[in-house]
Amino acid sequence: MRHARAGRRFDMPTSQRLHMFRTITQQVIRGGGVMTTEARAKECQPLVDKLITLGKANTVHARRMAFTTLNDLKLVKHLFDEVAPKYAERPGGYTRVIKLGQRKGDAAWVARLELI
Repeated sequence: MRHARAGRRFDMPTSQRLHMFRTITQQVIRGGGVMTTEARAKECQPLVDKLITLGKANTVHARRMAFTTLNDLKLVKHLFDEVAPKYAERPGGYTRVIKLGQRKGDAAWVARLELI
């Protein structure tokens, strides 16, 4: 039984799931949004928000923490120099999930995770 276990497992090993989260997070920060399933978007939303909060701190430690999630120095620089300053006055809630309906092939609920 999975009592008191937070988060979805998506029927994949932990390393594969974390890589999926990292990839979706990178795409949102790089391009401003990504289209994925609703469940994946809802799971990645807090990760993106936490990274933008780190970007607002703009310290060496915050950059290193962001690098552990993103694994891309150019993307960390983009996060801290371009994305995070846009949200300097905003206290939180940097992303939104827009539901788009069902996918035709497998009827999965699709959503867009994007920056506000």
